[in-house]
Amino acid sequence: MTSDLHAAVREWLAHDPDPGAAAELAGCADSELAERFAAPLTFGTAGLRGPLRAGPNGMNLAVVLRTTWAVATVLRRRGLDADHVVVGYDARHRSAEFGRACAEVFAAQGFPVILMFAPVPTPAVAFTVRRTGAAAGVQITASHNPASDNGYKVYFPGGLQIIPPVDAEIEAAIATAPPADQIPRSPVAVSGADQVHAYVERAAGVRRATGSVRVALTAMHGVGGEYALDALALAGIDDVHVVAAQFAPDPDFPTVAFPNPEEPGATDALLTLAAEVDADIAIALDPDADRCAVGVPTAQGWRMLSGDETGWLLGDYLLSTGEAATSVVASTVVSSRMLASIAAAHGARHVETLTGFKWLARADQGLDATLVYAYEEAIGHCVDPEAVRDKDGISAAVLACDLVAALRADGRSVPDALDGLARRHGVHTTTAVTRRLESPSAAAEVMTRLRAEPPARLAGFSVDVTDLQPRTDALVFSGGDDTASVRVVVRPSGTEPKLKCYLEVRCADELTEARERAALVQSTLVDDVRALL
Repeated sequence: MTSDLHAAVREWLAHDPDPGAAAELAGCADSELAERFAAPLTFGTAGLRGPLRAGPNGMNLAVVLRTTWAVATVLRRRGLDADHVVVGYDARHRSAEFGRACAEVFAAQGFPVILMFAPVPTPAVAFTVRRTGAAAGVQITASHNPASDNGYKVYFPGGLQIIPPVDAEIEAAIATAPPADQIPRSPVAVSGADQVHAYVERAAGVRRATGSVRVALTAMHGVGGEYALDALALAGIDDVHVVAAQFAPDPDFPTVAFPNPEEPGATDALLTLAAEVDADIAIALDPDADRCAVGVPTAQGWRMLSGDETGWLLGDYLLSTGEAATSVVASTVVSSRMLASIAAAHGARHVETLTGFKWLARADQGLDATLVYAYEEAIGHCVDPEAVRDKDGISAAVLACDLVAALRADGRSVPDALDGLARRHGVHTTTAVTRRLESPSAAAEVMTRLRAEPPARLAGFSVDVTDLQPRTDALVFSGGDDTASVRVVVRPSGTEPKLKCYLEVRCADELTEARERAALVQSTLVDDVRALL
C-alpha cells in the first residue's frame, strides 16, 4: 500500500461512523483498497448507485450522510430551505438504516421531514413529493441491481428526477461536505402512511373498464407485492395469484440470479404460475416496483412482452380513451418509433427524448398540451403523469389489467391488439446488440471510429447518420423505403465498459409476409451491426 493510499484509508476510518468499516477495510487487498479510494461514487440516473461497502466508492453510512448534507446545501442555495422533504427506502440491505440517517441529516439542517413508516415503492416517494409540494425527495434503493448494491435517488420539486446542472451542484457540494462523523443529525418520527394510502388509491384510479381479470403476479422479492394487491383490489381486480416464493421482501433475492424481470429466467416461475391458474395476464414488478413487465397467453404458450410492445398497447389505449388532441405521449431515442405513428393516428403529439425518465417526465415542457403517457423500452411506464412524473410499476400493472378486461369485452386478446397495431402501423421488431469492451476508453474509440467512418448500408438499405452530440453520446443510423426501414442507435453504457445498440425493423405488408420479412431483415441487421462494432 502506498503512503498516500494508507493516509486516505486512515483519514476515512477516523471519521466513518460505521463501527464495522475498519474490520472490512482491514480485510481488503491493496488492489481493492486502491479501487475503493480511487474516486467517489458519482451521480448517474438521478443519484448514486453502487456496491454496499466501506470507502468513498461504495454505498455506506458515511456516503449517505455526506450526500444528504450536500443535497440540503443545494436546496438552501436554491431558496427551498423553507419546504419539507420526503424520505423513503426499499427493503434492501441497510436501506432502512440509510433512510433514517438521511432523514436525520435533513432535520438537523432545518427541513421538516416526511420519513416513510415502512419500505415503500419508489413511485410512492415521487408521488408524495409531487402531492405535498415538497422541496425534494430521496429514496434509498438500487432498483433492480444485484443484492450487493444499494443507491440514493433524488427528486426535486414536482417529483421530478434531477437533471444537470443539479447533479453537478450536488457532487460539488459533496466534495466540500464535513467529515461524516461531524454532520449533525436530529431525531425524526416516522410518518407518511396517509400519503402511501393516497398513492395506492391513485394507482387504482387509472382503471377505465370493468370486468374481472385473473392475474398472476410476482413482486421479485421486492416491496411492491402488498401495495400492488391493494391497488388491484381497489380497482376491482381481486382474482390475483402470487408467486409465493418471491412475494415477501427479501434483500438476498434468493430465487433469481438477477432481480430484473428482463433477465433470462427471471420470470419463469411467474409464467409457470400463470399457466397453472389459467390467468389472463402475468405481471412482474422489479424490486422497488417502479418497473412493470407484462406476460400474456398466446397460441404458442405464455410469453413476456417487450417493453416496446407494452408501450404500444398502453399508449394506444390511453389515447383512445382520453382527449388525444391535447395529449402528449413520449418515448426515448432508443425505444421503438411505433408510438409516434400511434400518436399521429390519434391526432396527439409525440415527443422523443434522451434516455431516462428524468427527460421523459419533462416531455411536455413548453408545449400547449399535457403529457398523458411516457415509456422506455426497459419496461418503464408512466401512465398517470399528473400524479407520478416517473415510471410506476403499480399503476402500470393496474392499467395493463384494465386493458385486458377492455379487450375481452370487445372480443379481443392482447395478441389480437398487437396484430391490429401491426396492420395499422406496420410490423415493428426490436432487439439489442451489446459489445463488451476492456475499458470505457475502448468504447469511446469505437464511437470515434463510427463518427469518422459511418456505414453506408445496413441490412441492404442505404442509411444516414444522425449524431446526437452534444446532447448525448449516441449515433442513429436509419434508412429504408415505403415498404421497409431499419434504425440503429449506438451509444456507450453509462455504467459499464460496453457499447449498446438498439435495433428496429419496420415492414409494411400483409401481416404474415411482413413478419417473415421483418425477421429476415432483423437477422441481417444484427449480423451487420456486430460486424460494425
